[in-house]
Amino acid sequence: MRPIPIITALLTVAVLFMLVFQRDMVRDFVGGEPATATESNTAETTADDAGDQIVSVVAMRSTAQEIDSAVVVRGETEATRQVELMSEASGRVVNAPVSKGDAVAEGELLCELAPGTREVALKQAEAQLAEARQNLNAAERLSEGGFAAENRVLSARSAFESAQAAVEQAEAALGDLEIRAPFAGLLEDDTAEIGALLQPGALCATIVQLDPLKLVGYVAEADVNRVSMGAQVGARLATGDQVLGQVTFIGRAADPVTRTFRVEAQVANPDLAIRDGQTAEILISSAGRTAHLLPQSALTLNNDGDLGVRVVDEDNVARFAAVELVRDSTDGVWVAGLPDEAAVIVVGQDYVTDGVPVDPTYQESGT
Repeated sequence: MRPIPIITALLTVAVLFMLVFQRDMVRDFVGGEPATATESNTAETTADDAGDQIVSVVAMRSTAQEIDSAVVVRGETEATRQVELMSEASGRVVNAPVSKGDAVAEGELLCELAPGTREVALKQAEAQLAEARQNLNAAERLSEGGFAAENRVLSARSAFESAQAAVEQAEAALGDLEIRAPFAGLLEDDTAEIGALLQPGALCATIVQLDPLKLVGYVAEADVNRVSMGAQVGARLATGDQVLGQVTFIGRAADPVTRTFRVEAQVANPDLAIRDGQTAEILISSAGRTAHLLPQSALTLNNDGDLGVRVVDEDNVARFAAVELVRDSTDGVWVAGLPDEAAVIVVGQDYVTDGVPVDPTYQESGT
């Protein structure tokens, strides 16, 4: 067995042990400085340099502008009036039906019932009224001559008034046989078929009025105070048609489930092209307000999740400013909450925080 390789191996292991596990002792023996101190100083120097570093950003000088504001809600069209015409009497329909979809005028006959014995009842009541009138006249003449007691006159007058009421009742019963349109509109279904037997409460026809038409939407409680009576309203229907009108009603009681308020607007519909129940996107004009037009990419969030932008203050330091989104457009977004003049960071806002010094390069507003 050769001793030299063994001795060489032992020396190598000893040197590696001293370099790895006894590194500080070797460094002190040769007179070197502790590595930890050097590394610490280097880290502090790097940190100080990073703290003093100025970040280059691109900003734009924005000036607040007066814009028209609108409340946007989803809604639908609704007939101005709709009523189901019910029969008040019993009888068979004797007139031909009117087809659904037809326009009807106010007072037009829709359903007519057979009179039955009602005409006979009217003639009988009229005859009794004539007899009662004669008896009353005779009693009054006798009373004036002193040949009849006062109570006889009272009895005759009571009989006359009862006969008169019976005539009016018989005439009303005949009037109930004709069901007429209470207003001009359109029939939503066919009127009752000829020969059909109607009972009190049976449906004769359903009529709707579509000119003018109502736009109905529900406004959130945060926006209801921005809506006023008579405000201009524009709506875009699902078909692409656009209509204009004015606010005619603002609800005072909120929906208990959605906490929204009903708002109605009236629009013209002379050609009846707009139907009841169509979906509409409704824009209600409100008082104007000042806002800044910014690129949508300039918006950011802070650590609390608040929407805002980064601005450059007078000392060229980045600051976060919360904003309110007013309106979206093809040119950008309109936001409120900034001062009238603001330098908004549009490039690099996600790489700076509050208090970081910046070197802004300004671009023109809207570029």
